[in-house]
Amino acid sequence: MPHSIWIKSATAAAAITLAAATAATAAPAPEPAAAKAAAAVTTLRYDDSRAAGWESAIAAGVANWNATVKNVKLVEAAPGTRAEIQIVATSGWPQATLGPVRPGGSARVELGSQAVSQGHDKTRIAAHEIGHNLGLPDTKPGPCTQLMSGSSAGTTCKNATPNATEKARVDSLYANGAAATLAPTHGRVLVDAP
Repeated sequence: MPHSIWIKSATAAAAITLAAATAATAAPAPEPAAAKAAAAVTTLRYDDSRAAGWESAIAAGVANWNATVKNVKLVEAAPGTRAEIQIVATSGWPQATLGPVRPGGSARVELGSQAVSQGHDKTRIAAHEIGHNLGLPDTKPGPCTQLMSGSSAGTTCKNATPNATEKARVDSLYANGAAATLAPTHGRVLVDAP
């Protein structure tokens, strides 16, 4: 074999060996920002199996929260699995446990028909009560633009979407999965009667 061909062959073999060794020991690529953000999202499960007649209002209220906040996601619990948020229909005034509820925790929403019989919007009620579970207190009296103003906004108010301040507060409570490390709530129940 001529000397120049031997040198070219040896150089090519060394380059291939070096490339393979570098690939085998290279550090893994940094995790994409989207994957890191998804890992930081707190997922809370809800069970509305005892909220007959409220299903569409609950679904709409949950969708409003999921579309508005980025650090927490509400998902319907599969039948027979544990849920952090229990949603039930009652005959009284709506009420809920003040959170923020965290994974493995426990919170309750009571969707009271008394508010509906007085003319209040079901979707606004459901979204408002879930807002309590996510850590938002009432802001009564308040305008219709504040979801957490509840019944004080009047029966003509149909707004079921949190405003920028409410969204920012929930996102801060669940920032970087922080809600998983918060101290338990003290079981304080907020009743939304006028």
